[in-house]
Amino acid sequence: MATDTVIDLFEEHRPVLMGVAYRMLGRVADAEDVVQDAWLRWSQADRADVREPRAYLVRITTRLAVDRLRQAQSRRESYVGPWLPEPLVTDFGPRVPDTAEQAVLADSVSLAVLVVLESLSPLERAVFVLREAFGLPFAEIAATLERGEAAVRQLAARARKHVEERRPRFDVDPAQQRDLTERFLAAAADGDLDGLMKMLAPDVSLVGDSGGKSKAPVRVIESADKVGRFVHGAARQGAQQADTSYRFLELNGAPAVAFLVGGKIDAVIQLGVADGKIQQVYIVRNPDKLQTLL
Repeated sequence: MATDTVIDLFEEHRPVLMGVAYRMLGRVADAEDVVQDAWLRWSQADRADVREPRAYLVRITTRLAVDRLRQAQSRRESYVGPWLPEPLVTDFGPRVPDTAEQAVLADSVSLAVLVVLESLSPLERAVFVLREAFGLPFAEIAATLERGEAAVRQLAARARKHVEERRPRFDVDPAQQRDLTERFLAAAADGDLDGLMKMLAPDVSLVGDSGGKSKAPVRVIESADKVGRFVHGAARQGAQQADTSYRFLELNGAPAVAFLVGGKIDAVIQLGVADGKIQQVYIVRNPDKLQTLL
């Protein structure tokens, strides 16, 4: 196989490999490292018997991601405060022309789903990602993980049940989410606590991820009263900072807001919306997780 062909084949499948690795690990940098390791193995492998490069590359990437996830889980046990996935700029573009397929991809990469996936074992997570997000047949997943097909089906059923039981039920209409986000920001900027409270579901929760490297709640804040007052107070403090601005962008398949201080991203906020109310507020302030958004 010519060198150009080897490179072209890998680049053709790179988006899929990044998709697998990111959904497995929840970190862009870790996913990129895994894909780079997959490239090294692909470039050095004996490819004479490789009939399906995509399946071969997905297999390598998944195994590398499983190994890295096992190492990462021990590190996350000592993480300061709540852990959220690293926000990912999503633009599925022409590669996914079908809107139904785009909705599936967006859901599988949403912050809410990735948070739930953190509670799965590495093998359960791999099976869920390969089956639910990419639609791989059980036989191929079994070969990838070097497990029997019956065992893989059991892992898939267990993972799916776990995710369905814990996944928040959010609306996926981007226009509605954008509208509610704009009204949320306006109320916060105006100091309108009553307006904020009207937008919040009674059992709303706020999850802030700073990793101990910036100011954010070290515990999940729950209830409309507590979340509303926290947002109200945080907005007042933010208004006192000079050279602040914000802009909308699409993260993890849904509208989000990036707050900038001095031209640098200081925080990212995304709302989980259902039945016209804000059910979840996600705030990422760990600078390590905002680097890829700059």
